[in-house]
Amino acid sequence: MHQVAPERFEELVGEALDGLPPELGRQMRNVAVLIADDGPPGLLGLYEGVPLTERDEGYSGVLPDRITIYQRAICTICSSDAEVVDQVRITVVHEVGHHFGIDDARLTELGW
Repeated sequence: MHQVAPERFEELVGEALDGLPPELGRQMRNVAVLIADDGPPGLLGLYEGVPLTERDEGYSGVLPDRITIYQRAICTICSSDAEVVDQVRITVVHEVGHHFGIDDARLTELGW
C-alpha cells in the first residue's frame, strides 16, 4: 500500500481529467467527478448515471451523473507514487468511458 495525501490524490484525479483529449472533455455533460476514501469492495471507481449514448429528448432536469474515484482502493494496490499516478489515470479513463456508453468488456479490450 502506498499512502498519498488527500490533496495530492485530488491533484492526480484533476490531472487525469485534464489529460483527456479536449474533444472528449467538451462532450462530457452533466457529470460530477468525486473522490471518496472507501467504496464497494473490489472497485477502484464507479460511474452512476445515464450514459451519453442512452440520453434522448426526455433527458432533462436530472441530477448529474457521478464518477467516484476510491482513494484507499487505489492506494492499496499500489506500491509507489508512479503506480498511483498510473492507476488513477486508468481508473478515471475507465469511468469516463462508462459516461460515454462504453461497457466493461469493451474497456477491457481497449486496455482500460
